[in-house]
Amino acid sequence: MGVRLQDVAELAGVSMKTVSNVVRGYEHVSVSTRDRVQRAIDELGYRPNLMGRRLATGRTGLLALAFANVALPYFAELSRAVSAAAGKAGYRVLLEETDGTLEGERAVLAGSESGMVDGMLFQPSAMSSAEISRHRSELPIVILGEGAAPLPVDRVMIDNFEAARAATTHLVALGRRRIGFAGHEPQELSSTSMQRIAGYQQALEDAGLRPDPGLLFASREISPSGAVDGIGRALDAGADIDGLVCRDDLAAIGALRALQERGRHVPEDVAVTGWDNIELSRVTYPSLTTIAPDLEGLARRAVEMLAERIEGFAGVGRHELVDHRLEVRESAPAAPIPGSLQR
Repeated sequence: MGVRLQDVAELAGVSMKTVSNVVRGYEHVSVSTRDRVQRAIDELGYRPNLMGRRLATGRTGLLALAFANVALPYFAELSRAVSAAAGKAGYRVLLEETDGTLEGERAVLAGSESGMVDGMLFQPSAMSSAEISRHRSELPIVILGEGAAPLPVDRVMIDNFEAARAATTHLVALGRRRIGFAGHEPQELSSTSMQRIAGYQQALEDAGLRPDPGLLFASREISPSGAVDGIGRALDAGADIDGLVCRDDLAAIGALRALQERGRHVPEDVAVTGWDNIELSRVTYPSLTTIAPDLEGLARRAVEMLAERIEGFAGVGRHELVDHRLEVRESAPAAPIPGSLQR
């Protein structure tokens, strides 16, 4: 027989209700009591019985976080932020990978009916708003990111249009005039790419520069190697650039490689910006200027909204923006580089 809630309560010298409050992360428990209960939990090796919790409360204390691929650094860092926010709210997180495919996303939503989780944070890549709307479920869902999000469903994201506009405007302020955009899909553009390209193009128009379709460099996949290939082929074909806005930090890392292999110096010859502010962006050479979304703020607000839905909130869908900033580093510094290309 496994360790029971009652066993923890007896060892800690508290009521079973107090142990339950500590396990669920209820904040109105004194620090000394919480420490005493946690020591008893650790000593006995107690693990909450999810089935028992569901029978008693109708809930498991688990949230699902569904996205394309945990191997992508952005999603790994998002997972960490969501787990931290969920923990503070008394939940644990179950990760679900969809591979970014329609079939994978449908499977995740269909599986949500199993009763294993109380709610889902979902970052769609392939499903349309219409299809998400058609999914009938009692399970509360909050959409993350700039993908499809029907109006009745809660969604949290950053302003991708304005962020891309800010990155491009920064390059313009450095004196760059032949600014490319790299890393988008080769065929049908995702919502992410469409919004970021639109912001990039608007910044060029604001500066009196005509957007050039020949300076849109697609990648066959979201990876540094995909960007090396796509940008490298464009440069070999004669693409003339002095600035580059990259769809994400992985594309920017690939861009650094492609430019270096062709003797183009960053930022003297080509200034480069990334997107996501992943940990790797701090240690590339040169370090990446990048759009930094407020991941902690996004995770915190998304978990709050989902918890409110779980607790019974039935209002209209809330679509909210969280902050972002341009993290200026060596690949596109704060001032023009002496001797860099100025056109």
